[in-house]
Amino acid sequence: LFGGSKWALSSFVPPQAPVMMPAPLRPLGCPPELEYLTQIDQLLVHQKVNLAEVVLDWEVTDNYIVMNSVGQQVFAVAEENDSCTLQFCCPDRPFTLHIQDNLGQEVMTLIRPLRCDSCCFPCCLQELEVPNPSGNPIGYVVQDWHPYLPKLTVQNKRREPQLKIQGACVVCQCWSDVNFDVKSLDETVVVGQINLDVKVKAVMLGACFLIDIMYFKKSVASPQALPHT
Repeated sequence: LFGGSKWALSSFVPPQAPVMMPAPLRPLGCPPELEYLTQIDQLLVHQKVNLAEVVLDWEVTDNYIVMNSVGQQVFAVAEENDSCTLQFCCPDRPFTLHIQDNLGQEVMTLIRPLRCDSCCFPCCLQELEVPNPSGNPIGYVVQDWHPYLPKLTVQNKRREPQLKIQGACVVCQCWSDVNFDVKSLDETVVVGQINLDVKVKAVMLGACFLIDIMYFKKSVASPQALPHT
């Protein structure tokens, strides 16, 4: 995401609690709670495995650890949802994900309303809102209509497009890595090493979770692999 042109998938789940990333000083002009992202050019997101989900095939709320490139924990992510929604709406369920720093302070929230992801209903495609702890929007991730390719647009708080995200036909990528390209707005250039605004980094992190539940949440009996940034 921040440090390369592709997202790859990782099924590795850390066997023990990672070392916490030290809290950095907040640079001048950086929004509160986002100072961690100013020190990072790559993030790896790992989903925690829940035995009830794996053994009993019973859908539970998702929990994640976000780590930097040297294995230090940056954020903890916890889903807020109810049992009925989890069992009957997955993977199309609405959700709220709370992202907290290592001190337990909320950094941002990811809000996904109930939407349709069918190519037959382009008027009600997926969307993710990324507000700060005060409720003010940081940005949005919206699904672009396409008959078979995963395509998303990253927007700022004014809903102005910033970047495009495009994946391969996921159903044809069984037993192999699935990459998502970060592209320019005209989709002609694959973005490589870039220095993103910290708010765009936050929205790109949110896009990672939306992609996970949209395209990799079909089987609740298997541990999920996420795109990492």
